[in-house]
Amino acid sequence: MNTPTPAASHRPLSAVTVAGMIWHEQRFLMVEERIDGRVRLNQPAGHVEPGETLIEAVIREVREETRHAFHPEALLGIYHSNPSEGARILRVAICGHVDPEPDSGALDPDILAARFFTHDEIRARRADLRSPFVERCIDDFLAGQRFPLSVLNAFTE
Repeated sequence: MNTPTPAASHRPLSAVTVAGMIWHEQRFLMVEERIDGRVRLNQPAGHVEPGETLIEAVIREVREETRHAFHPEALLGIYHSNPSEGARILRVAICGHVDPEPDSGALDPDILAARFFTHDEIRARRADLRSPFVERCIDDFLAGQRFPLSVLNAFTE
């Protein structure tokens, strides 16, 4: 077990994020976004805003990035990135389904497109994945991992 250095042990968590895992007709709903000049592939995901529950955040993020209404069904998992330097991320991935048609609103400015990809199409673009979280969430989903949403307790006051 690695013992953190005193400076590292006091480094605050940089971000709590949520991701929507949507599976429909053997395809995953993904977003293509431009980050540092490169097109990256990700689940619809983003930061939890002040005063938001995790469920509220994932519903909002999926809508903003895909224009689909999201209906959460289960917790997929909680993922943590804790590098020795840089951003520390806690990602909460939530499975659910979306309404068949997106609304007519504009996508988030950073999103180039939202569309469904097969698992093989995503694997073929492994170099474009935004983070290791993307592939791990897909693997966990395909393995049947699910937890009840009731494990997510919120205190927003």
